[in-house]
Amino acid sequence: MFDFIMTEKQRSLRDEVRQFTKWVPKEMILDMDRENIQFPHQYLKEAGKRNLLGLRLPIQYGGRGLSWVDNVIAAEEIGVASYSLACLWGVGADIVCEAIVDFGCEELKQEVVVPLLKGEVYAAEGLTEPRGGSDFFGATTYAKKDGDDWIINGQKRFIVGAEGADWFLIYAVTDPSAPAHKRLTAFMVPRTKGVETKYIYGLMGVRGGGAGRLILKDVRVPERFALNGINGGVGVFTKMMIPERLGTAAMTIGSVRPAIEIATRYTSKRKSFGQPIMNYQAVGFKIADCVMMLDAARGMVYSTALAADSGRVSSGRVRRMVSESKKFVSETAWDIANKCMQTMGGIGYTDVYPLERIVRDIRLSMIWVGSNEIMQLIIQNEWYKEYFQDVIKEDIRDVEFDSVNADKEEEKVYQDEDQKSI
Repeated sequence: MFDFIMTEKQRSLRDEVRQFTKWVPKEMILDMDRENIQFPHQYLKEAGKRNLLGLRLPIQYGGRGLSWVDNVIAAEEIGVASYSLACLWGVGADIVCEAIVDFGCEELKQEVVVPLLKGEVYAAEGLTEPRGGSDFFGATTYAKKDGDDWIINGQKRFIVGAEGADWFLIYAVTDPSAPAHKRLTAFMVPRTKGVETKYIYGLMGVRGGGAGRLILKDVRVPERFALNGINGGVGVFTKMMIPERLGTAAMTIGSVRPAIEIATRYTSKRKSFGQPIMNYQAVGFKIADCVMMLDAARGMVYSTALAADSGRVSSGRVRRMVSESKKFVSETAWDIANKCMQTMGGIGYTDVYPLERIVRDIRLSMIWVGSNEIMQLIIQNEWYKEYFQDVIKEDIRDVEFDSVNADKEEEKVYQDEDQKSI
């Protein structure tokens, strides 16, 4: 744990969330994984009662007005009980409600944000479509103007919390002739006539969170339910990718942390050839690697949260750091979960321990809220922009010339000979 960098208030928040996580009934977790529970209303109601939803949102709407660092401290502890529960904890309060607070009218803030942070209503976000996920701006769900309203038609899938949601944040095409980044609008859509959800997926992990297909057929919503105005969807999407991806990174740390704790206890008790297997480097070194990787992942998330809180870091750099955190943490967590299972051998592959569920759950982290390949693309783009706009202008030593033959410019060839005249 990084409690050495926490303030007293942050340690108190961490302990408060830990108590909430300890409250989660074992049967709820097991029934969600068995899909006997499709949406854990009880969990979100309890989180609302404890004022643990939307921690960064303004106090006036039921949040706590806390920082990103506070949020990642809480998200890690939320992730410990169940990755599926953590996903639900973040989607409605951290993503949908923040979008409304930042871009919505006061009516929506009162009708959605206030009761949601109390755990009385629930919300989901509709991004992915049956035709694809990474090509977000190629969405085919559309809305057409009809008087003062908009009529929405289309489908979304893999929508976390779809089965239990009362409200949906839906991106729809409102100007088909416009460029990709100017054609979408983000609408808040209540569960009303024309809205249908289907719980149809046999998920490998992260079960019980109501992930389903959302079908929108002639759904009428007033124009005031558009966030950031008509055709302003890109602004909402871009800002919401921060809580989606940084929140995912933080809760993924929490969800894989128990794997290390379980494997540590097991390998210190399990004996082979007359001594605990932790004494064999083939085992103990794997645990050491896992602890190292978790600390590195946590360090990246905390530094990114500090950057987001500071107000001194450009939006492009924050975007790069958030993408790095999501990619690095999810891939590191996957490695940790598998190493921990390996140290426990066959028993780790059974349901005697929850390791097999942790492995199944963590696999999603590399896919959802933007695949890791998309994270690489963002990192690449933002780094090249940052380098040529800022880094190259800094007053630092240019090490390129610290080599014996650095002055031989004729050897520094940057294009093919036959292209020189082009």
